[in-house]
Amino acid sequence: MATILSDQYAGSMPLKVQPLTLTQPWCRTQCLALIPEGPPRPIRAVYSHGYTASKSDCLPWAIRAAESGIPAIIFDWPGHYLGGLNEVARFEDFTAHAHTLFATAWDALDALCDGPATQAILGGHSLGALMAIKALPLPRFQGLKRLGVGLGIGLNHKVETHLFDTSFYQKTLSVRRQLVSPALDSDAMFPWIRDEKGRLALSGERVHLITGQDDLVVGDGGMEAFAEHLRAQGNVVTTFAPSRMAHHEPTAGAPHLHAFLKTELGI
Repeated sequence: MATILSDQYAGSMPLKVQPLTLTQPWCRTQCLALIPEGPPRPIRAVYSHGYTASKSDCLPWAIRAAESGIPAIIFDWPGHYLGGLNEVARFEDFTAHAHTLFATAWDALDALCDGPATQAILGGHSLGALMAIKALPLPRFQGLKRLGVGLGIGLNHKVETHLFDTSFYQKTLSVRRQLVSPALDSDAMFPWIRDEKGRLALSGERVHLITGQDDLVVGDGGMEAFAEHLRAQGNVVTTFAPSRMAHHEPTAGAPHLHAFLKTELGI
């Protein structure tokens, strides 16, 4: 059943919040669609979170979008227990198909909206950012103007050890790795995420990256290195580095994301 987001969270515009379930042959997961009251803009936004987190990290992003007349949907990655007890049986299923959940979520959102969409915003944090950018060339989004937004993502080949693998974070990691399906253990996920960023092959896309200067996971120069990797393939990439947006605080990216969308889309 749809609910109305109160003014406490949604400013002066009430928003309809619709819980939904996304399904594919290999997975099942939950999402929330945020629909602005009144005629929506012909734009849809699809957002998702980082490793071991949940869609709640993206809720402020979606609220800002919906307040501006852009229907938005946020979804949990399968096998991430903070978002729901939906298991992933095989690591290979996740790595091969997870990014296509952006298209599944898009269809679920689009079915709730009046009028056709002409533009797609695909965004995420960390793992979600990688998947959003990877999803841009999917057939479902061809024929639409596309915009990829990645928060807390970078490429740093100089770093041989992930921050979460250091002794400082081992205690935290011992808990966090239990927040996902065993098939998605960090020993498998971290190397895959690192390598997948380097393997990304897409061209002609518009991408904007936002990473905090205090983001120790991405590290110094990591965002720009990733931006250059994408530019070298023929993509238009811009970046923004706020002074404070630690990797574990993606909700802090909401005002920066909204400011960018206002400029880029004229909303």
